[in-house]
Amino acid sequence: MTGLALLTVGRPSAGYIADGLADYAGRMKGYGGLELLCVRAAKAVKSRPPAQLMDEEAGRILQKLDPRDMVWALDVAGRPWSSQRWADELAAARLDGRRRVVLLVGGHLGFGPAALARADRRVSLGAQTMAHELAALVVAEQIYRACAILAGAPYHRA
Repeated sequence: MTGLALLTVGRPSAGYIADGLADYAGRMKGYGGLELLCVRAAKAVKSRPPAQLMDEEAGRILQKLDPRDMVWALDVAGRPWSSQRWADELAAARLDGRRRVVLLVGGHLGFGPAALARADRRVSLGAQTMAHELAALVVAEQIYRACAILAGAPYHRA
């Protein structure tokens, strides 16, 4: 694996989220970098059902992915990972020979079936509900923490 990417549906509207993502992307330079990517959210109108919107967003997500990517999707039905598990999964991914690990954070409706079908792993941040923008920031922090654990850096003191 040569890279890490965080792919979100929509750009963060809150400045503090955008600043936080940029901060973690900057910190990740010492660990090979974290590419911040986004796809445009589908335009919600009353005449379009949510499934249609999610399918449209899934199509945009799939266009950004390379067949050699390992994809981890944030999914409420996924498995919760401890920080150590994030590190273990990242270590295993580095040995897998894939182009990059791409972490997917869906929009406010979640993912269309095609995006979830492409995921190699489904990860949950727990039973709580949070804004998808905040989830993206939490994922960026966890991926940074995982890199710090693997490097033996003092950032993680669990």
